[in-house]
Amino acid sequence: MNMKHVVVALGVVLGAFGAASVSAGEVEDRISERLTQAVPGLKVVSVKESEAKGLYEVQSNNGDTIYATEDGQYLMTGDLLKITDQGIANVTEAARTEARREMMADYGNEGVISFPAKNEKAVVSVFTDIDCPYCRKLHDEVPQLNDYGITVNYYAFPRSGPNTASFKKYESVWCADDQQAAMDAAKAGRSVPDASCENPVGEQYELGGRAGVTGTPAIVLEDGSMIRGYVPAQRLAEGLGLL
Repeated sequence: MNMKHVVVALGVVLGAFGAASVSAGEVEDRISERLTQAVPGLKVVSVKESEAKGLYEVQSNNGDTIYATEDGQYLMTGDLLKITDQGIANVTEAARTEARREMMADYGNEGVISFPAKNEKAVVSVFTDIDCPYCRKLHDEVPQLNDYGITVNYYAFPRSGPNTASFKKYESVWCADDQQAAMDAAKAGRSVPDASCENPVGEQYELGGRAGVTGTPAIVLEDGSMIRGYVPAQRLAEGLGLL
């Protein structure tokens, strides 16, 4: 879905809805209905009042945040900013972070390929593509991250998508008898024996899309915030307050 076309598409169906006033309990349904009618394929995850009076925050299934007026007639895409005593705060990113935290907690860590720290002080969830150069660079530093007390949980995000060589390679790694050894080999560019089994690679790939992953590596912290791209192990540890 291209959100740039939302306003144009919405104009086609506005005539189908009356301008009758609605109670507070009906507002969310009205907004959700209008958006769903206007944009085929869009799934509205949640609608709630935003911090800005008169605007409702809409979360969609592909990670987009949209703002709508109470009647659902006017829409705004992009980040909502708020002026505070401390400066300018990004209201939209804060909402994304909280939604991502809840999403990751709901999914849990079952099915991840984990590289645990012996003296665990923090956990990072990394959406990774085996063939991504910077993912490989990050993987080279996993032992260092573990030494800092950081457990690394890998979630699958083969950027080429399902039914591609990279996707199948991740499935072979996940289905290997020794997942960690297979991941080490694959990240080093060595071949991994083809293997197939029931696996969560597709589910994790979809989870990444809902969480707003657009590239790899994508590092999700425990509070739901996301670091997009490679970060050296020492800087990541410093950012987590471990050094």
